[in-house]
Amino acid sequence: MARVAARTGFPAGHTSALGGGSICQAWRVERAAGARHGSQYGTVFAKTLPDAPPDFFAAEAAGLRLLAETGTVAVPEVLAAEPDLLVLNWIEPGPPSATGAERLGRDLAALHSTPAPGYGTPGRPAYLGPLPLTSPERPVTDPGRWPTYHAEHRLLPFLRLAYDRGAVDDTDRRDVELLCARLDEVAGPPQPPAVTHGDLWSGNVLWAADGPAHLIDPAAQGGHPETDLALLELFGCPRLPRVLAAYEELRPVPGRAARVPLHQLQHLLVHAALFGSGYGTRSGAAARAALSGRP
Repeated sequence: MARVAARTGFPAGHTSALGGGSICQAWRVERAAGARHGSQYGTVFAKTLPDAPPDFFAAEAAGLRLLAETGTVAVPEVLAAEPDLLVLNWIEPGPPSATGAERLGRDLAALHSTPAPGYGTPGRPAYLGPLPLTSPERPVTDPGRWPTYHAEHRLLPFLRLAYDRGAVDDTDRRDVELLCARLDEVAGPPQPPAVTHGDLWSGNVLWAADGPAHLIDPAAQGGHPETDLALLELFGCPRLPRVLAAYEELRPVPGRAARVPLHQLQHLLVHAALFGSGYGTRSGAAARAALSGRP
């Protein structure tokens, strides 16, 4: 990892590949033996993506900085962001604990109490996995316009992509489109734009060996807090009941359970576009559940 040293001054030594990523290649890079100068860190994390869009890692770095600036959640420090390389300080993983879960719930409640200047990321690139996210040209701040924003920028673009790739059939497409047309009926209480992680499935919660859980790989944006919470449920998050209980002690969300399918739908559509029709079927089921008001 000579480029890590060149971009950060970190004296790179032993490098080992990490598993678990479906989009990027990831590496653990240790300080070279005997090195006395360079980074304050003994180990860093690096990830690469050949032929990445030029702003791909810059967008992730901007998201991490946005989350850090709220002072509410722990995130890795960005050491370098290049068109095909991102370098962060290394967070030593640890087991999920009850105390850590409660801290995470409280931290997320504080994050979601942080106002955002509008929905999406106007004027700034953002990605969900490898797919670009669109945003309104001008900031949308009216909570009453969230349903329209969410349909136009977070559901329909990925529905079209998944359908064009043959991952969503006609019936499921019609049901998602019906939900988009009726989104204001099932959206729940108006929610002003808040700072959200944007891609908070359980794999993007890094439980640390020492200190609080860190949030990684964000698609940070002005969004709806219930989307972050619904994503924690989508693929199962360790100690989720403790996380949600601690969250709702500070920030109750009445009626949230019935809206979980709505807030999971965007990510199901993205997964359908990337990974196939099994997620297309789940997308249709989520749309129908959201319309029925049943979790």
